Amino acid sequence: MSSPSWLDTGDNAWQLTAGSLVGLQSIPGLVVLYAGIVKRKWAINSAFMAFYAFAAVLICWVVWAYKMAFGEQWGAAPFVGTPGPIISMNDELKQTLLPTSGITTNFPMSTMVYFQFVFAAITLVILAGAFLGRMNFTAWMIFVPLWLTFSYTVGAFSLWGGGFLASRGVIDYSGGYVIHVSAGTAGFVGAAWIGPRLQKDREDFQPNNVLLTLVGAGILWTGWNGFNGGDPYAASADAGAAVLNTNIATAMSLLVWTILDIIFFKKPAVIGAVQGMITGLVAITPAAGVVAGWGAIIIGVLSGSIPWVSMNIIGKKVWLFQYVDDTLGVYHTHTVAGIVGGMMVGVFATSEGSAAFGLTNPGGAIDGNWKQVWLQLIGWLFIVGLNIFMTSIIMAFIKYVLRIPLRMSEEQLLIGDDAVHGEDAYAFGDVRRSILHGDTVRVPISGDGEIGIIQGMAQDNGDQGNDEGRIKTESERSEENQ
Repeated sequence: MSSPSWLDTGDNAWQLTAGSLVGLQSIPGLVVLYAGIVKRKWAINSAFMAFYAFAAVLICWVVWAYKMAFGEQWGAAPFVGTPGPIISMNDELKQTLLPTSGITTNFPMSTMVYFQFVFAAITLVILAGAFLGRMNFTAWMIFVPLWLTFSYTVGAFSLWGGGFLASRGVIDYSGGYVIHVSAGTAGFVGAAWIGPRLQKDREDFQPNNVLLTLVGAGILWTGWNGFNGGDPYAASADAGAAVLNTNIATAMSLLVWTILDIIFFKKPAVIGAVQGMITGLVAITPAAGVVAGWGAIIIGVLSGSIPWVSMNIIGKKVWLFQYVDDTLGVYHTHTVAGIVGGMMVGVFATSEGSAAFGLTNPGGAIDGNWKQVWLQLIGWLFIVGLNIFMTSIIMAFIKYVLRIPLRMSEEQLLIGDDAVHGEDAYAFGDVRRSILHGDTVRVPISGDGEIGIIQGMAQDNGDQGNDEGRIKTESERSEENQ
């Protein structure tokens, strides 16, 4: 079968590869990372929130959301496209055209739709990191399509689809604003609406499997080659520059974060290194193909230090960050890092990199274009404002109009996965279920633990059981020690 004259098989192959790498960042990358980094009782719920979002976003994307982000402008609104499906065979086989921006590519529309879908999906998956350990799963199921429709598509159209920010020259190479500032801001606002985890969980939320977290982090880092390398929409020199700069900035950020951990906490922390890796990936994202390698190094230094200060100093002293329970610190690792990277585009973007990416912008401040700094400022302010407003509206709609609780019941919060999903990630769940049914079990245990609390719940429900071999509650152990 002959190929259409417009099809470049190399570009199409790379774009599909890049999209697949980004897909792997979510499934299994962040699924595995979330399952390992949370407390044991939340492993399944955290992983499933990501798994569900990936599937739900795809269906919404092809039925109406893709065209809202990359289709014809909707009336006089320069910030959103006209909703509509893109699921016919003709739609899938024809050449890609972004009608509002006028961009065409040398691969089919189906490739573009899939590539942009995995970006939309990972935004919701990242956002979920702020809600882990207490969001009602039904509320999450409703939140995902609503936020995708009314928030993500607006940001994507405004910056990538030919909307007003793009037409004014704001640069977001691969999603520092559209994805990361959006996810971090929406996550923080949503976390305020949902309320905090149990105090015990906030005080003791150690990762249940650090090595599993590292596996997820490794998939995330490697997958970012497609995340940033795929955005020139071609197997081009600029794609190669974007991939190299991505890894330079990430490595530098990880090293800086680790050094700061050693200086201030006297130990190199693996979880800290993962956070430094993530902030480096996030910060280089808006700049990847338009800055030089030395610019990527500077961005890495800033992304390894500014979010570190935000998380470990400001985050522990400012009342707002104590009040809002952002489970994984998504605001610090994504909003702060995304803003750092976006502003550095205004400073370090080169005229050569901009031209290679198909932009008419004469570089950034280093090339004498100080206007770019102000444009970048306007860009992130719009995204932050959009997500504060839309996330609040969506949360209020779910809570007050649909009458669906945003957070789990107290029993679910206490028990975790088994109460929410009827499943446990580890065999430990068999002990948990036995206790909840009033059975007595013998297990080795030291210190205060969840088992003691759950046994207390079972007794409060009227099943006293036999004292012999019974696990004592925390209060009983406390009385014995007095």
